[in-house]
Amino acid sequence: MEHMVPSSKDEKEAVTTAVTSPTTPDDGLINASGHRQQLDRNFGIVSIICYAITAGNLYHWATITGGKYGRVTGFFAGWWNFLGWLLALASVCQIVGAQTVSMYAAFHPDFVAQQWHVFVSFLTITWISCATVLLANRLLPMCESLGGFFTITGVFISIIVCAAMPSVNGKGHASNRFVWRDWVNSTGYSSNGFVFLLGMLNGAFAVGTPDITTHLAEEIPKPSINIPKAILAQFIIGFSTTFFYVISIFYGITDLDTVLEEATRYFPLAPIYRQATGSAGGTLGLLILSFLPLFIACIGLYLTASRTFWTLARDNATPFSRFFRQVSPYYRTPANAILLCAVLCTLLGCIYVGSKTAFSAFVGSFVVLTTLSYLTAILPLLLHKRANITPGWFWMQGATGFIVNGVSVAYIVVFIVIFCFPFALPTDAATMNYNSLITGGLTLFVAAVWVWRRKDYVGPQQVRLADNDMLAKDAV
Repeated sequence: MEHMVPSSKDEKEAVTTAVTSPTTPDDGLINASGHRQQLDRNFGIVSIICYAITAGNLYHWATITGGKYGRVTGFFAGWWNFLGWLLALASVCQIVGAQTVSMYAAFHPDFVAQQWHVFVSFLTITWISCATVLLANRLLPMCESLGGFFTITGVFISIIVCAAMPSVNGKGHASNRFVWRDWVNSTGYSSNGFVFLLGMLNGAFAVGTPDITTHLAEEIPKPSINIPKAILAQFIIGFSTTFFYVISIFYGITDLDTVLEEATRYFPLAPIYRQATGSAGGTLGLLILSFLPLFIACIGLYLTASRTFWTLARDNATPFSRFFRQVSPYYRTPANAILLCAVLCTLLGCIYVGSKTAFSAFVGSFVVLTTLSYLTAILPLLLHKRANITPGWFWMQGATGFIVNGVSVAYIVVFIVIFCFPFALPTDAATMNYNSLITGGLTLFVAAVWVWRRKDYVGPQQVRLADNDMLAKDAV
C-alpha cells in the first residue's frame, strides 16, 4: 500500500485504526482509499445511473495526480467539491420549493407568491430529505431506483402530453421556424455565439455533473467497472431524453413573452405546461411528474454532500474532524456530517428569505466550484504526462488520453471565465453575477482551514489493485 507519511501521532493512530479495526462490515479490510470499509455496499448499478452517493473521489484523484503537491491540491479539490455540492443541494431544494408554490398557484390565479412561501417549502423538503438519508439508509437503493423510474417515465409522459395537447385544446403548436430557426437574444450581449456559450449551463443541469456517479466507490460492488458504465449511461440517457423533451416543450409554447415574465416569479416550467396543456389540471399533473424525481434528487444530493464532508473529516481535513468522521453504529451512516449539511442548507435558505440576489450568488457558484475541483485533478495528471497513476479497467492509451485531458482542461478554463460574466446587460447590484466573488471568498476560507489543519491532515491512502489480500470484498 502506498500512502503519505502521517505527520502527527493522532494521524498515525487514525491510519492504524483505519487499517486494523475489526468493527466494519468487512472485518477490518480496507477499500481503495486506504481506509477501513465503514459503509455498507447497498447500491447496485441500476440505482446509480441517475443518482449517486459520494466518498470523495475527486479529492482522492487530485491527491494522487498532484504528486509531491498532492496534499494541498487534494485538500482544495475536496473542499471545493464539498462546497459545490452543498450549494447544489440548497439550489435544488429551492427549485423544488418554488415548484410546490407553482402547483398551488396553478389553481389560484390571483395568488401572489412571496419568498417566505418558498422558504417554508424549502425547509420541509430539506429536513425530510435529511431524515431519509439519516434514518433510512437501507431503503435508499430502492428510493434511488424509484427516482430513476420517475425520471424516465416522467420524461416520456411529458413529451407525449406536450406534443399532443396543443392540437387537442385548439391552441395549436408553435411554428417550425420558432422551434428550429428563430433566435431570441434578450441578454444585451451583441454576440449570439457568446450568449449560446453562456446558456450552456442550462444543458449541464439536464445531464448532471460527470463526477456524481464516481462518488459511489465505497458503497457499490466493483466500482472500477460499474462506475464507468454508469457514467456512460448517465450521458446517453441525459442527452437523448433532454433533446426530445426540449423539442416537445418548444412546440407547446404559444406566448414566449409570458413564459419569460412568469419564470421570474414561479417555477419556469409552470407557464410552459399551462400553455401546452391549456388547463390547470394538466399543468399540475406535469409538475408532479417533475417534482417526484427532483425531490428524490434532493435525497441524492444530501448523500453526496454529506459523504464528501465525511471523507474530508476522516482524513482530518475539517474542523472538529473527530466528531464529524464518526459513523452511527446503528444507522450505518455518517450522522454528524448529514446533520451539518442540513444546518448549513437551512442557513442558506434563510439567506433566500432576506435576499434572493444573495442566495442566487451563493448557489450560482456551484458549477464553478465543482469545475475547479475537476481541474485540480486533471491538470496535474496532464502535467505529469499521465504517468503518476495506475491504469484501471477503462484506460485511454497513447495520444487519445492526452487529447481528452487537454481538451478537458481548456474547456474548464474557458467556461469558468464565461460563467463569471453577468447573465444580462446592463447590470446592477441585483442582477450582477457574483460567482467570482463567492468562489474567491470560499477559496480564502478553504485556505484558512488548510493553515489550521495541515499539520493533522492525512490525505487519502492510495492502494494498488494488486493488494487484493488487504481489500474489502468487491472494493475495486
